[in-house]
Amino acid sequence: MLGKIHLSSLLITLGAILTLVGFVAYFQESATLNLVGFFYGIPGLLGGLALRVSELKPVPFSQDTSPEVLALREQQATPTQNQVRQDVTRYRYGQDIHLDETLKRLGLGRKDNEHPILDGIREAEMNGAYALILEFQSASIPLESWQEKRTKIERFFGPGVLSEITQPADERVELALIASLDAT
Repeated sequence: MLGKIHLSSLLITLGAILTLVGFVAYFQESATLNLVGFFYGIPGLLGGLALRVSELKPVPFSQDTSPEVLALREQQATPTQNQVRQDVTRYRYGQDIHLDETLKRLGLGRKDNEHPILDGIREAEMNGAYALILEFQSASIPLESWQEKRTKIERFFGPGVLSEITQPADERVELALIASLDAT
């Protein structure tokens, strides 16, 4: 729930209101409100601005999820699939890209600017199983590198997860995390 809230905007708004109250109270010589406004308002405003600078927006769904796929998710989705979906569809702070640590551990990128960029997700049914499909811009990591890491990807996101890696267009890679029907 908190991940869906634009925390930086909330802090900026509250900080600005309290700071304004502090200034008004200062000119009206109300010491208590003056202190509250300055001691809570200014740090809140600055904290909100700091969060805004380090904010990573949620990854959008590239297409709506059908009711049939939602039912499959309820029945078959692994805890890891649910965690990945929830993590990338909420505001994050202090990260440059979504799944940055995961990509580093999988060896998909040697430097920060060479990591694939997650820019969309969707949910689908693949051969009767629930699949979470991660859509990456992958200009610096070729499809062959992704495919070499397939076993490592399945171990990392498993148990109960199979992977399918496709390239729908140049410099694009889709990683499908598919619930293994044997494990459910």
